[in-house]
Amino acid sequence: MSILWEGVMPAVTTKFTETDELDLKTFKLNINAQLEAGVHGIVLGGTLGEASTLTDEEKRILTRTTVEFVNGRVPVLINIAEQSTKGAIEAARKAKEDGASGLMVLPPMRYKSGDRETIEYFKAVANSTTLPIMVYNNPVDYKIEVTLDMFETLLNACPNIQAVKESTRDISNVTRIKNRFGDRLKILTGVDTLALESLLMGADGWVAGLVCAFPAETVAIYELQKAGRIKEAIEIYRWFLPLLELDINPKLVQNIKLAEVYTGLGTENVRPPRLPLHGKEREEVIRIIEEGIKNRPILPNYKELATV
Repeated sequence: MSILWEGVMPAVTTKFTETDELDLKTFKLNINAQLEAGVHGIVLGGTLGEASTLTDEEKRILTRTTVEFVNGRVPVLINIAEQSTKGAIEAARKAKEDGASGLMVLPPMRYKSGDRETIEYFKAVANSTTLPIMVYNNPVDYKIEVTLDMFETLLNACPNIQAVKESTRDISNVTRIKNRFGDRLKILTGVDTLALESLLMGADGWVAGLVCAFPAETVAIYELQKAGRIKEAIEIYRWFLPLLELDINPKLVQNIKLAEVYTGLGTENVRPPRLPLHGKEREEVIRIIEEGIKNRPILPNYKELATV
């Protein structure tokens, strides 16, 4: 499946049972809600998906399960976050074997690679596969920035590097990328609290977090702004912002899983060493979630806009 690299692509949470096994029943419940809301792709095994705690076999199970369940309705991407080039190439091979439509690829984990090392890493992974690739550029959390000059080298060498998950937190970077590369490098914003701003500045899509609990509202914002109904998109986005801020937090996994509980789309089960929220921290997150649900907006028929 080719990927258009546009629209809302949930970075879905990984669901666990009380005994710390994959909870595929609840996982499918959430994926179905995403599809019903009109998302444009699914991203598995990212930060929000607790990637660093998943075994290789669990990642493969999630990929195969999602590919089978989605059944071609939207592309399925698996995140690659490995410590070595060898490991990343092997992960890309397995992703294709398991039916993934594309890859989201992080720079090397743990080792802070230099610019030349980072370029060679991405080139090696890209040249090892025919799957289309979205580079995840998040220097705030992962301490390695893929600069525009580095992207220039990568795009010239690797036709299957097609998109960037833009998480630099610098809104003007959307314009810089568009000025430099046009549509050769598609932009999906990766920061929930800058999502609408990024889309209005020309980003093509949104790899979203709170969409896991609020899929319809997330897709509505995207479709409304795309249709030029900016005022309506802004109104929903202003309501959404306190919830979106739960994503830019070290406890984003616990926060969003708690929100999924309140919207009937998940459980609080996380994989240790993570633990569910407790005490005043939990009380504050619940307050934000309950306030959001209490004032949840009535959405226009945004799905019709996708067919216009």
